[in-house]
Amino acid sequence: MKKLTLTLTAAVLASTLFTGCAPLLIGGAMVGGVAVATDRRTSGTQIEDETIEVKAAARIREQLGDRVHINVNSYNRVALITGEARNEADQAAVERIVGGVENVSKVLNEVAVTMHSSLSTRSNDVVIKSKVKAQLIDARDLHSNAFYVVVERGEVFLMGRVTEREAARATEIARQVGGVKKVVRAFEIISEEELAQTLPKK
Repeated sequence: MKKLTLTLTAAVLASTLFTGCAPLLIGGAMVGGVAVATDRRTSGTQIEDETIEVKAAARIREQLGDRVHINVNSYNRVALITGEARNEADQAAVERIVGGVENVSKVLNEVAVTMHSSLSTRSNDVVIKSKVKAQLIDARDLHSNAFYVVVERGEVFLMGRVTEREAARATEIARQVGGVKKVVRAFEIISEEELAQTLPKK
């Protein structure tokens, strides 16, 4: 568990270096200070999502070990699982494990039944993710913090509470990034009226 915590902390630190956000430690979960204020989830939900990711990863490791290579990303209590399992039984087991984690409302199982991805593939995914996030930040007509980007084997998964207009625009941007093989929309679509209610009052 200690090793997992250190890994997650390092990942979050890398993310905050990229976005320029000062990290905030709440209840053991580190969250970007500026991102917390502009995220369309409540601060409580953000912490729940962090907890879901940590618990799910720990339980998968305990029950399946290195038989699988799995990444769990939670947004607004919807858990997206990506990675590789060597057979369908393990693929189903991963979904069952994640679905059993407290506060998970829905599981999106995008685990491929194949051999584990290589280190070079995973490194390339990190590069693609950085490029996609950079393009979203550069898009003046989007709030980049509304999007949660996951990349697995060149496939980009986009999550977030966004309008149909925002979803279409972000999908278009991601598809134009070099190295992207496929873009999968995993959004929670909200209306323009709902969006207006989430934005800070001027």
